[in-house]
Amino acid sequence: MPRSLLNFHFTLLFLYISVLTVIGYKTQTDTIHSTDPCDGQFGILGIAWAFGGMTFILVYCTAGISAGKVSFVRALLYMVAQCLGAISGVRLVEANQNSYYNRYGGGANVLSLGYNKCTGLGVEIIGTFVLVYTVFSATESKRNARDSHVPVLAPLPIGFAVFIVHLATVPITGTGINPARSFGAAVVYNEQKAWDDQWIFWVGPFIGAAIAAFHHHYILRAGAIKALGSFRSNA
Repeated sequence: MPRSLLNFHFTLLFLYISVLTVIGYKTQTDTIHSTDPCDGQFGILGIAWAFGGMTFILVYCTAGISAGKVSFVRALLYMVAQCLGAISGVRLVEANQNSYYNRYGGGANVLSLGYNKCTGLGVEIIGTFVLVYTVFSATESKRNARDSHVPVLAPLPIGFAVFIVHLATVPITGTGINPARSFGAAVVYNEQKAWDDQWIFWVGPFIGAAIAAFHHHYILRAGAIKALGSFRSNA
């Protein structure tokens, strides 16, 4: 199966489960009208588990067919496939939760009241850095060769990174850290607020991912190579 098609299918599943969890949580809390402040925290915990758990499952399922390094053109094709998959997944949520979807924001990422756009951009940059840095660290080829258990465990830290980032940033931006996730929800929900803040969920992740890539490839690797050279010279 073409990898672009896999990107489409897995992003569809990811958005369907995670956004359905967001809508379901908001529906439940609105129905019971709970005044317990802890209910909101448990709701965020459930949302974080949904996103982190689905990330763990999908990384585990696709680890054996990972694309690795790809050309610029193929990367664009993957991005388009993921955006289309995200739109399709959210469309399924809209169909299943027709009476609640628009009422509870459609799972769209928007900046929460009380936070400015700089804050929103900052948390998206840092959140994406944490995720991408974890991906690089968990899947680094030299580390895999050194530690045979790493390929099996790789989905676990990646899923937990998504989980932790959601716990911290859901109250601020709803947590994007994935432009396809934010774009798909915005397209289907199609309200002005979602589009006003949409740039945050593209610029932030791209900056965060670039910083993580630079840090991993040019700082950590350079330091490791230098340390190895020093060790060999002393030996």
